[in-house]
Amino acid sequence: MSPSTPRSLTTATADDRRFVRRTRRAWIGLFLTIATLAAGAFAQSELPDGTARIHYQRPDAAYQGWVLHVWEDTVESVTWGAGLPVTGVDEYGAYWDVRLSDGAARVGFIVHMGDTKDPGPDMFLELQRHGREIWLVSGSDVIHTAPPLAPPGAGVARVHYLNPQGDLDGWVLHVWEDTIEQVTWDAGLPPTGTVPGGLYWDVRLAAEPQRLGFIVHRGDEKDPGPDIFVDVSGAGDAEGIEVWLVSGSTTLYTERPDLASVGGGDLRAARAHWVSRDLLLWDTGVPLPDESYALHVAPEADLELADGNVSGGRSYTLTVDEAGVPAAVVVRFPHLAGLTALRLADEALTDVPTMLRGQVALSRSSSGAVVDATGVQIPGVIDDLYSASAVTTPLGVTWNGETPSFGLWAPTARHVNLVRYDDSTEPASESVAMTRDDASGVWSVTGDPAWRGQYYRYEVEVYAPSAGAIVTNLVTDPYSVSLAMNSTRSQIVDLADPALAPPGWLDLVKPAMDDPVDTVIYELHVRDFSAADASVPADLVGTYLAFTLDDTNGAAHLRSLAQAGLTHVHLLPTFDIATIDEDSSTWLEPTMDFELPNAGPGPQEAVAAVRDRDAFNWGYDPFHYNVPEGSYATDPEGTTRIVEYRQMVMALWDMGLRVVVDVVYNHTNASGQGERSVLDRIVPGYYHRLDAAGNVTTSTCCANTATEHAMMERLMVDSVTLWAEQYKVDAFRFDLMGHHMAENMLAVRRALDSLTPAVNGTDGAGVYVYGEGWDFGEVAENARGVNATQFNLAGLGIGTFNDRLRDAVRGGGPFDGPGNIVANQGFASGRYVLPNSVTAGYDRDAERLGMLLAADQVRVGLAGNLAAFTFEGASGEHVRGDEVDYNGSPAGYGLVPQDHIVYVSKHDNQTLWDILAYKLPDDLPTADRVRLQNLALSTVAFAQGVPFFHAGSDLLRSKSLDRNSYDSGDWFNALDWTGGADGHGNGFARGLPLAADNQELWSLMRPLLANPLLLPTAEDAAFSAAVFREWLTIRRDEPLLRLRTAASIAERLRFYNTGPDQVPGVIVMHLRDGDGSSGGLDDLDPDSDGLLVVFNASPRRVNLAIEELVGSTWLLHPVQAQGVDAETLRGAYVTAANGRVSVPALSTVVFTAPVAP
Repeated sequence: MSPSTPRSLTTATADDRRFVRRTRRAWIGLFLTIATLAAGAFAQSELPDGTARIHYQRPDAAYQGWVLHVWEDTVESVTWGAGLPVTGVDEYGAYWDVRLSDGAARVGFIVHMGDTKDPGPDMFLELQRHGREIWLVSGSDVIHTAPPLAPPGAGVARVHYLNPQGDLDGWVLHVWEDTIEQVTWDAGLPPTGTVPGGLYWDVRLAAEPQRLGFIVHRGDEKDPGPDIFVDVSGAGDAEGIEVWLVSGSTTLYTERPDLASVGGGDLRAARAHWVSRDLLLWDTGVPLPDESYALHVAPEADLELADGNVSGGRSYTLTVDEAGVPAAVVVRFPHLAGLTALRLADEALTDVPTMLRGQVALSRSSSGAVVDATGVQIPGVIDDLYSASAVTTPLGVTWNGETPSFGLWAPTARHVNLVRYDDSTEPASESVAMTRDDASGVWSVTGDPAWRGQYYRYEVEVYAPSAGAIVTNLVTDPYSVSLAMNSTRSQIVDLADPALAPPGWLDLVKPAMDDPVDTVIYELHVRDFSAADASVPADLVGTYLAFTLDDTNGAAHLRSLAQAGLTHVHLLPTFDIATIDEDSSTWLEPTMDFELPNAGPGPQEAVAAVRDRDAFNWGYDPFHYNVPEGSYATDPEGTTRIVEYRQMVMALWDMGLRVVVDVVYNHTNASGQGERSVLDRIVPGYYHRLDAAGNVTTSTCCANTATEHAMMERLMVDSVTLWAEQYKVDAFRFDLMGHHMAENMLAVRRALDSLTPAVNGTDGAGVYVYGEGWDFGEVAENARGVNATQFNLAGLGIGTFNDRLRDAVRGGGPFDGPGNIVANQGFASGRYVLPNSVTAGYDRDAERLGMLLAADQVRVGLAGNLAAFTFEGASGEHVRGDEVDYNGSPAGYGLVPQDHIVYVSKHDNQTLWDILAYKLPDDLPTADRVRLQNLALSTVAFAQGVPFFHAGSDLLRSKSLDRNSYDSGDWFNALDWTGGADGHGNGFARGLPLAADNQELWSLMRPLLANPLLLPTAEDAAFSAAVFREWLTIRRDEPLLRLRTAASIAERLRFYNTGPDQVPGVIVMHLRDGDGSSGGLDDLDPDSDGLLVVFNASPRRVNLAIEELVGSTWLLHPVQAQGVDAETLRGAYVTAANGRVSVPALSTVVFTAPVAP
């Protein structure tokens, strides 16, 4: 359920209702101190003209540090780091006065303290709906247009009746069952009071009440009609129960609904859905007497709702389709199943394209009066009308020889002009009218060869629902391939121009990988690569060209990893980023005069002071999908970024490394009429996913896109193929991939598979695709279609990140707080075998069982996280991978090895070193911590599937315990390729991390940051890096660690030391090779008969007698026998006579079986 959707008693559980009551109880003491809560009862300054006032109330009355972030129709100048301070405090709480722009219609706002939002999602004050003054309550996204009432007292049920038409005279309440009120039908209970838009009754309940029945009526007129019942059990607690009823609907809500979401008539909301040329859908609730429906269309956007009538424009009669929503429509829009189906008459269908170029609305009338009206969501009908032609019509700049042509998809636009500029800063040279193609909705114009290298924008006249008006937007091209600095203008460029090709680029054709499981990925931020590297010239720090330097510490490190077996470097977002100023002259650096190591707040204060003005963030803020980010180029104006990006790709290939790009098609930085909104200012209301009221959903953090819409899918597919073809990208990592549909990802796969070296210069079939298959938000559980989650993509050749092994190895989860981040130990963080200051007091048997479950989850991950892989589980029963529990879900979900992206750390959350710091015993020696870090990484290196490593994890990288370094600057994200010899250490103890995301953990962090055992030396880092390279080499050299099929894994992989009597903290994995004989296993490695890998996470040498190994010979793997840890590992052995395996503490040991003579 969306956070903005009021809970209704038709769906809420008893637990939900108890939660609501508990929440209200926290407020009751505060509310009871307020004598009068009617609007205007508080002593405060008069509301100035041209100003909106936003009131905010907290139960703790603590307002220091809370600020307001505002955007859209306001003249206030704020940033996220410098929000609008509180204007004043009155009896209600704090309030902000927000100065409005001329003609203001809507102001977006977020109440926040640092990165802590209250309640979280973007909120909007809509002046037509709310007026200029609203009231907020902490923890709730309900916008009140008057101060909220105090909760009802114990033994009272408060029934609200909201009538959006303002018809409040004469209504009474008939009540029965568990109430002490005395009423008859002719003498109902009169209202207790009024609130804006409604009435309410406080109904006294009988002792130990269970159910209350009621009807709102006026004489024999009932609204909505049938008997209504509410569960009032528990209303005898400290407070009563409160429900809301909206005129015409039988739905009961447990908090006041936004009438724009549930009815009442508001043309600014969009609660109806136009899904095909003749079909509209609307959630209308119960039938009303003599009801009728109409579609209203206003080319000049002059529709008005007033006095029970919709005026302006033209109206079309709609008829109810009693057959309901067609099955084919439910497949496309499963969240619309069950809505009322309304049909447009055949004679009106030819007018539909014209209708969509103005304002559209629906109305519902009863007995001739409008009782509800709403705007309309139009993506479905747009796709129905235009997508068949539009998906193949050229977009952006295309070239016929030397002549450019321009195509912009804007089917709802009234007019589109191409505005041309001679350069990136001078005024426009000319404005050229574009021609509309009625079949596709694409506007086009042919230019002149002299335009090459010049700049352009589109001037689009279109109806914008967010503005409620026809607007004229000057906007860049969503298909831009080059830009002016800070994306102010698109540039007319041909990516095939030889002038943009570095020497050798046109001849670069990379051979495909033999199989995705041969891939090993190292995740790296472009700026991190060189920001802390003293060997990089200052003018190239943080740039693409830093990768082209041969003699830097970073290049040497990447080269050594490639030689050991690393295959791919994954770059965090490198597309055009909305939130980094590309003008380097504006960048600010924090002033750092602190001694290191440091456990104080000073460094984070310095970083926070400039975080919105420095050169760093992770980059998950898409502006233009098809253009390299300009801040990483030596010149952000024009085509330099294109050439330098290609030089970077070539340099990495010369090191032996392929390139993965991190793509973020699940959201845009802005929507509506926002300054950085591109898509929504061209086709308003189409490219983004909308909620039930027509608001842009933001569950990804920002404005969610809707790739289930044909042209958003096309944009994503076109963008991926452009990067693969024009920048020779070898793999794509999809951010929050679960917010796309599975079919979207298959479309990407098909498009890549169509690229060939002969035609496109790349073998698209060899380009790997993977991403985050998390299932949450408005798309969760296939709510908007089959979405691209771990389970839904299994077997389709698209990898998903495995959080199961990650959490089992690290312990706990990524969102653990002060109460459990130390207590939740895992396989490599000491559960049962290395109790810490918290877990030392826990029940030993329970901790042992916890370690055994973690080990089983790791075993499933080592076996490719396959759902069908079987082994003896901790219970002693044979289990499948999907029968091993992971927080109530199956641990195993894969069907083929390439489904599996296996990792223990990445840019999100704490680094591996930092999370282990919380969980390992405080007095554990540094050397042992290093060994456990190595062991954790070995579970990734030796797992079936595709290993994924966070850059610097091999060097014990720390971010000073920062759990979210998205905008923590170079200071906390520093990556010292020398392992600390350059003076940065491993990044630990560089001060407490930023308060916004970390302050609740500061009390735990301080002693850790001051612990010298958590400060590894450069020698420790060198040892760790050497061991890591050995892991890579063993994986590269051993085909048994890179099995291609689920069947091969099932045939060859076995685990020993399993079941309830296993030695905790030890996993023994056996991979069998064959001799190629008839009926036997294929011989994958002629030099070995198998591998035995022992992971000993315990602090003691382990000795195991394994019957299956009796009579077989095993030798320490030659890479380890000659490696940096050889002195310790020479004590590892397997005895053929009795199958005894002996392995040192805190070690991963690989044995190989020599081929029998």
